[in-house]
This record gives sequence, structure tokens and C-alpha cells, in this order.
Amino acid sequence: MNVENYFISTFRSSQKYIGDDGACIGQWIYSKDLFFENVHFKRKWLSAYQIGYKAMIINISDAVAMNATPKYALLGVAMPKSMSLHQMDELSRGMQAAAAGYGIEIIGGDTIGNAKLDLSITIVSHATEPLLRRGLKKGDMIAYTGKIGNSAKELNYLLSGGKVHSKSRFVAPRLRQSFIRQTRRYLRAGMDISDGLFSDIEKLCNTNRMGIRFTNKIAKKIGCSGEEYEMLIAFSPRKLATIRRIAAVSRTPVTVVGKVQRGRFTNRCKRHHF
Repeated sequence: MNVENYFISTFRSSQKYIGDDGACIGQWIYSKDLFFENVHFKRKWLSAYQIGYKAMIINISDAVAMNATPKYALLGVAMPKSMSLHQMDELSRGMQAAAAGYGIEIIGGDTIGNAKLDLSITIVSHATEPLLRRGLKKGDMIAYTGKIGNSAKELNYLLSGGKVHSKSRFVAPRLRQSFIRQTRRYLRAGMDISDGLFSDIEKLCNTNRMGIRFTNKIAKKIGCSGEEYEMLIAFSPRKLATIRRIAAVSRTPVTVVGKVQRGRFTNRCKRHHF
């Protein structure tokens, strides 16, 4: 049983807003992701600056995934007493650097003491043409951007005591804002790949009560790799050439993995949460 999905389903009164990367209310989108020590990262893996930067970037990813322009951020920081003033400065500097890169103003939040470093960030965005998860039609193509699988590989290096490059995907995800803006009019649905390709295909299919027929064989270690922060997109086959043309100009690799069909897709990957 997916207890995460079960818990979310208990909020039935808000179901018209729950289900996308963020809650779309009019032209405003509100999103939140957590970044917790010993769940998403260990402090020996990343510097305080890198922790702050990644915490902000993975939250901005939800806005980018919905073709929204992030405007404001609210911070929730639970901080251990062991953090020095220098580490606090570096944590702040990392969050501010990521925010500044997307024109985001940090407008407040809350800070408390804790046994470990836990971060919660809310992003407020604006969108005139939001990209939602709903809208799939039978025969639509499902594809992903970039190259996936490296995040899991880098996590395994870290778990075995190794180190990864400071510009690696695990440390500093790269978002596809420009590509999504340019292709939005041709996309039927989309979301970011945060829990893994197979897990997020399952979410996309379940939201639309559809299934998928895979046209490319994908290794489990690639399909189950979480925290990629690439884009999962769906579109009519008639738009494939246009999307490939935009992808070539923006140097965004696009890989088609299957077509939408009636039925159901069940993800066999180990759950990342709970």
C-alpha cells in the first residue's frame, strides 16, 4: 500500500487543488517541498551552501514544471545547535543564490531549533498558461528531457563513502525553464521527475485514469532513479517534430518512452518515502 498517497487522499475537500506539482488558484501557484537531513541528504555529503542551494532549486522545479514564473519564497528552517554562524551564513547564501537566479524574493518564514537540519520552502508563482498533469489523450506520446539515471548512481557513490562533483545532478539539479516555456503550447500535460521516471509516469497515468505502452525498454536502475528534476511531458504525435526542433535549438535531449493507452500502469520501484 502506498501510504503517502493514502494520506494525501484523506484531504478530499481540497482535491480540486491537490494533484499537480503545485496548487493552481487562479493565476497563482503555491508549492512546497521538504528537504530533510538523513532523509534527503547527509551533512557530510554537502556543504551548507550546497544544502541551501539544492533545497531552493528542488522547490523552484515545481514552478518550472507548471510553466510558472516563481515570484516569492517562504522559508521554514529547523536548525541544530551544532551549526556555526559561518555555516548559517553559507546555508543562507546558497538559498539566496538559487532564488536570485530565478528572480525570487524571499519574504519570510520561520526558524526553530532542532536535532538536525530540516528545510521546508514554499514557492509562490504566477502562470497565465499553467502546465498541469491532467489532459492526456489516448495515443499521446510520453517523453522525458535530459539524461536520467545519474542521480541514483551518484547517491550510491555517496552511500558507499565516495564523493561526487560539485556540479553533479545530485548536488545541483539543472531545470528546463526555457524549454518548457517554448514548448508549452504543444504540450498536453507535464510534471517534473522527482520520485523517478516510473513513479512519476504512474502519477501522470493515475491522474488521467490511463495507462502507457512502452516503446523503449528502460532499465530499472534508470527508471527508478529519483531526484532527477528533469521534465516528464506528454503531447500529440503530430507535435513531435516541432518539439524535437525546439529541443535541438535549446540543446535539450528529449526521449520518447511510450504512448498513452487505456488501462493502468503500476510502478514496481521501491518507494522513496515512508
